[in-house]
Amino acid sequence: MDEKTFRAEVADWMARHLVGRFEVLRHRGGPGDETAHPELRREWEQVMASGGWIGLGWPRAHGGRELPVSLQVAFHEEYARAGGPGRMGHIGETLLAPTLIDLGTPAQQQRFLPGIREGRTFWCQGYSEPGAGSDLAAIRSRCWLENGEWHLQGQKVWTSLAHDSEWIFVIARSTPGSVGREGLSFLLVPLAQPGVEIRPIRQMTGEAEFNEVFFDDARTAADCIVGAPGDGWKVAMALLGYERGLSTLGQQMHFSHELQLLVDAARAAGVDHDPALRRRIAEAWIGLRTLRANALRIFARGESGVGPEALVYKYAWSNWHRSLGELAMDVMGTAGDLQADNDPLRRLQQVFFFSRADTIYAGTNEIQLNLIAERGLGMPRG
Repeated sequence: MDEKTFRAEVADWMARHLVGRFEVLRHRGGPGDETAHPELRREWEQVMASGGWIGLGWPRAHGGRELPVSLQVAFHEEYARAGGPGRMGHIGETLLAPTLIDLGTPAQQQRFLPGIREGRTFWCQGYSEPGAGSDLAAIRSRCWLENGEWHLQGQKVWTSLAHDSEWIFVIARSTPGSVGREGLSFLLVPLAQPGVEIRPIRQMTGEAEFNEVFFDDARTAADCIVGAPGDGWKVAMALLGYERGLSTLGQQMHFSHELQLLVDAARAAGVDHDPALRRRIAEAWIGLRTLRANALRIFARGESGVGPEALVYKYAWSNWHRSLGELAMDVMGTAGDLQADNDPLRRLQQVFFFSRADTIYAGTNEIQLNLIAERGLGMPRG
């Protein structure tokens, strides 16, 4: 199928399905808005699955459509352009599933992939810990194998959507006394058990999609480990590579929608003729297209998220988005000083508040610059 025909197919499907009671989900559930209509968005995942829109790039052997990169890019862009809601299942589909396809056992693939593909099972990511946010090598949660089960003790933090998930993948220290990247293991852990406690973290947006997750002798089966004991760092790094994957094009379309909201707000407030604001809006427009060009360059080279261009990407988009939030507040002026209940002001306030965290989560600016220097430019570690 050619790209133009495929884009029309996606747009037509969205127009026919994102209607009725799902209409309220249009442009909802993105970053900073992830607590919007969670139950309805769970249902939407199953609608997506029935249309064959989950696992587009997965091999056919695992129930995917094995579409080329160009069509996957087209899907994410058309989905976002149509106002497709933030995906409840994106962590399972875009992070865990590719990891299991590449590194999991056949039994793990047969057990976990169908629930993700059918929009029935939802996952969260257990990486960061207090004192080990961007430095996974410093984690202290520990695990040990006993009587045919892995036991888990410790704490994870900033765990997105843990309260809406059934499973969590966890990096924990399986070799006593190990330090740094050695002695880590990658476990798949069910959340509905006595040894797990989930506490929401209230943010300044008023939302609480982040959580603390406590493990007090939580258990999982002996075969719920990806790779061998001690392979946790390798598996974790492979998974993080997928985080810079094709869905970033959909993220950029969401950013484009936010930028349009900002332009509309500038016109409504009568500040669209202010030279300084016009210049900053133009720079935001240019910056967004630069992000897209860089993303397309990554995919054109066939990289899986670990090349120099991919190393730059997170640093670039997070700083762009934070600047957009600051611009939004300047466009709103005094109207942005009080909590707004109406769109687009409410949405623009969400952009400002949530984007303050963009340069922190998934690797702080400082960590990203180190990665660029060491892995991208080959500079020595300081």
